[in-house]
Amino acid sequence: MKKLVIYLMAEPETPELARAAVEGGADVVELGFPFSDPLADGPVIRRAAERALERGMRTKACLDVLEQTRGLLPETPLIPMTYSSLLEAYGWERFAADAAAAGATSLIVADLPAGDRAELRRVQLVAPTSTDERIRLAGEQTDGWLYLVTVAGTTGARAEVSPALTGLVERARRATDVPLYAGFGISTPDQAHAAAELADGVVVGSRALEAAEAGAATLRDYVASLRAALDT
Repeated sequence: MKKLVIYLMAEPETPELARAAVEGGADVVELGFPFSDPLADGPVIRRAAERALERGMRTKACLDVLEQTRGLLPETPLIPMTYSSLLEAYGWERFAADAAAAGATSLIVADLPAGDRAELRRVQLVAPTSTDERIRLAGEQTDGWLYLVTVAGTTGARAEVSPALTGLVERARRATDVPLYAGFGISTPDQAHAAAELADGVVVGSRALEAAEAGAATLRDYVASLRAALDT
């Protein structure tokens, strides 16, 4: 079965939204820990991060949201996603320990390349611009699955799945045996289906956040539409 990863920003209502996403068919939930300068993120996630920071969602508050989400979803993989400056400020080892204690399954640090801080257990990201050597190293060090960034740009909905995904999947398959999940620019059921024909799963962020803004029921229905497309 193809895996479906849904990204949500850590805010007070996020635990209930995460439960709605899982009810809709999400296999994994990424929890965004907001950062003031999210270089990899497009306008939707940037706005969500700004709103979260305005609401006081600093690292400790985000960890509390993670713990609450784990209480509602005891079996679902939960993966905080953030930037290295946040870990630098909080303390690298302290963050890893506190996130694990709060229920994190792994971590994603968007701007930390494979090879840097190899002791930090995390999901690695590779992009169409990554060299074959970088993809091989990321495959060796990644935690569970490899995140394929389908475009050389920021997150956000796009008109179609990036044509670069095919080549990236082929290169990654030669370099590693871990599952490959494609993200960045996937927003519609048709795009999810197309990406999953190449990869082992998909990651959906910006459009899921937009659905979440309309409430848990809307998010649940949106995720269910993605799930149905992946299962077709």
